Amino acid sequence: MTAGIALPDTTTTAEHELAALQRDHGGPLFALLLRLSDGDRQRAEDLVQETLVRAWQHPEALRTDAFESVRPWLLTVARRLAIDARRARQARPAEVGDTDLENAPACADHADRAAAALDVREAVKTLSPEHREVLVLVYFRGASVAEAAAALGIPAGTVKSRAYYALRALRRVLPGYAADLR
Repeated sequence: MTAGIALPDTTTTAEHELAALQRDHGGPLFALLLRLSDGDRQRAEDLVQETLVRAWQHPEALRTDAFESVRPWLLTVARRLAIDARRARQARPAEVGDTDLENAPACADHADRAAAALDVREAVKTLSPEHREVLVLVYFRGASVAEAAAALGIPAGTVKSRAYYALRALRRVLPGYAADLR
């Protein structure tokens, strides 16, 4: 058992006394905090530092009798800091690493989608009424070729032909959207 460090009657702990504190009690503090941090060495090291900062801020707690150790006080402070750190982590959402963000699909901006929809509407207005009817039925309302043919009273081959030429005309008017319309 290590004897407590005799500190002068000052309001702060001297640098060499903190070094001695680290040397005498750093190993057991780190071992305890490593267990409390689920093996996270970085977190345990941070908590050891924070424990020593608390010792520096409260030199009166380190003044003990020659037969008493400051280790129980340090271990209590360390344990409380670990508990507070765990609670703080649980109170906020889990952090996301950079690798997850790099592989995440890019989400289209709602403004971009709205602008694209307006562009398509304007382009559809430039089509002939026959081509527009087929396009609206097949692509916007999801009708099959047979259903569109029955609704318009024209052969299925004519529906296919008009849909083909309507899309071709849209590709000319909307060159930036050509890949989306294929």
